[in-house]
Amino acid sequence: MRRAIRDNGLSLFFLALFVLALLGQSVAGYLRNDAELTDHGMPRIGFGEFVTSSDFLVDVAENWQSEFLQFFLFIAATIWLVQRGSPESKRPGDEGPGSDADQLVGDQARPDSPTWARAGGLRAMFYGNSLLIVMGAVFVLSWLAQSLTGTVVMNSENAMHGAAPITWLDYIVSSDFWDRTLQNWQSEFLAVGTMVAFSIYLRQRGSAESKPVGVPDQVSSTESE
Repeated sequence: MRRAIRDNGLSLFFLALFVLALLGQSVAGYLRNDAELTDHGMPRIGFGEFVTSSDFLVDVAENWQSEFLQFFLFIAATIWLVQRGSPESKRPGDEGPGSDADQLVGDQARPDSPTWARAGGLRAMFYGNSLLIVMGAVFVLSWLAQSLTGTVVMNSENAMHGAAPITWLDYIVSSDFWDRTLQNWQSEFLAVGTMVAFSIYLRQRGSAESKPVGVPDQVSSTESE
């Protein structure tokens, strides 16, 4: 058990943080929603009803879609784009998907390579792009969930103010939807861009996201260029 925890410590750490943050968000959101209902003279709802409501789910989906879009674009961009000196990038000259020998695919696979990598053909092609596929799929599903639950929330607010309901298509072209969406996207893009740039000149000893402290700024890895 101790070895399993050690070997999976990074995943378990962020899973625990995710659960705690989601729980904190649900409690804070419930209290906020409860106060708003009281101010409008409306009946209060239970915690379980709140965490399954569109009002809560739209905020969760909004954050998820921006995070997965960030990683989807970063993974895709680092196939073809490089940043000299950043450990977040391949070295200049290594752009592209690489050869079968580089990627240990098909006939070039090792005996202990994943089965689909050794299979070659369509299975190796799918497996070789599976990270991008899954990240893209989660982004699309989260975006869809955000837009659908956002439509429900918007129509609830319209009903309270005596306004006519809107359709899903009306909502996804509305300023409310894109204001909520773009304010998250810009922060994610800024975070990735600064991580790439800061890691050229700054170090964190012992972190896999940093070059060794003594490596020159313009060198992307411990290998000479």
